[in-house]
Amino acid sequence: MSIVKINVLTVPAEMREVLEGRFANRAGMVESSDGFEWFELLRPVEGTDRYLVYTRWRSEEDFQAWQQGQAFQRGHAQAAADAGRQGQAQGQGQGQGQGHGHGQGPAATDSQVWSFEVVQSSGPKS
Repeated sequence: MSIVKINVLTVPAEMREVLEGRFANRAGMVESSDGFEWFELLRPVEGTDRYLVYTRWRSEEDFQAWQQGQAFQRGHAQAAADAGRQGQAQGQGQGQGQGHGHGQGPAATDSQVWSFEVVQSSGPKS
């Protein structure tokens, strides 16, 4: 049965657009990974400042292989480079491009990963 990984990102309101832009710039990088089944970036509507990054995988091994692979590294490096250029354009200098922070500081102030096994699943009837 599939597994689900949900990265819970606490994102201040002023950083929402930055976070969404970083994910948009990485679009397509995970989809070709072996065992990948689904991705969604979920924006909070009300009552919370937490974004959910939902990914579904055939197995824990497939998720781990992706996380340790080149596509994961390229995606995070691309986000860092994009944010670094953005920070320089805004006169913020260099040296702030670490982790999910990247050029203009972290888009998320906190992050945690939740793991689930899919026990039951359904979709629309044909």
